[in-house]
Amino acid sequence: MDPVDEITLTGVRAWGHHGVYDDERAQGQEFVVDLTLRIDTAPAAASDDVVDTVHYGELAERIVALVGTDPVNLLETLAARIADDALTDPRVEQAVVSVHKPSAPITVPFADVSVTIRRTRPAPRAVPFGFGVAP
Repeated sequence: MDPVDEITLTGVRAWGHHGVYDDERAQGQEFVVDLTLRIDTAPAAASDDVVDTVHYGELAERIVALVGTDPVNLLETLAARIADDALTDPRVEQAVVSVHKPSAPITVPFADVSVTIRRTRPAPRAVPFGFGVAP
């Protein structure tokens, strides 16, 4: 059964040098990240131990580190980098990432621009009966 529980971090702020334009790369700007993980929280609820869940404090620190290094052109690339990192935890079945760029170089008044992606852990490949399993 797929987990239906979620852990959400909203509004993680980090400084990065991402963007298509040279001045964005040189000056940098603030990015804001929202991340929702789909995960079964029942083991953590039963044990009441942080080792049985995703430590959201450590996750927030990883987001800040990912935003702060290796500049990319597109928010899509940055969002995928964050989702891929979240999915390295085998308990995470799905990651939904929004990366906001509130100071994007847009020539008209605007409140925010963001990209949201959803990445799901691939299902394990089925092994045909009789292959790869000792009798």
